[in-house]
Amino acid sequence: MKKMWSIAADAPLQSVLDSPECPSLFRQALTGALSWQTRNQTPVGRALRSSQIAPQWVAALLALGATVTVEGKEMPLEMALQQQERDLSTVHIPLPHGEGMKWGEAHVARTPADDPIVAVVAVVEMDSSVVQQARVALTGVWPEAIRLAEAPSRLVGGPLDKSSIREAAAAVEEEIAPEGDFRGSAEYRRAMAGVLTRRALEACLRQEVENGQ
Repeated sequence: MKKMWSIAADAPLQSVLDSPECPSLFRQALTGALSWQTRNQTPVGRALRSSQIAPQWVAALLALGATVTVEGKEMPLEMALQQQERDLSTVHIPLPHGEGMKWGEAHVARTPADDPIVAVVAVVEMDSSVVQQARVALTGVWPEAIRLAEAPSRLVGGPLDKSSIREAAAAVEEEIAPEGDFRGSAEYRRAMAGVLTRRALEACLRQEVENGQ
């Protein structure tokens, strides 16, 4: 059974970062371009409702398969975002644990202090070198701020290797619908989505290889 971490929607983002249960994936997503002041002033629920505030963190939640409680009922975070649910009370997060869950992150920005132009968070669950589940969330390549890609699901049932990763990254590049702006054209965002998906999944692969040694 997965270990779950529940966070109240009115808790500030800084409390998430300060918690001893906060995984390194979240620490990376909640620092960098996101200031200490913003983390202290922004409740979890607001960050989810306005996903431009902490897009990499929301992407990490989606990749981990987080759920939320809305009016007493639990639903996938992905569904709550699609339906623009506003009455979120609690976020439930499956924590990475053991050797079966791997994660990777990759992004591109103009400077380390800037918000990413495109960011990718991948979480892969393995059992005996076979992919049981693969979720890849991307920012900056959809009409909405963040979404899970469907293409990585083709990894399920097979090995995680360089060949399967290349195929999944190419499929993600075809699936996305980027819109260009002053920070990056649609073509640039599409190309970066493929490259960053490959890098994020390769980070998962490195963890699998290291654990197998």
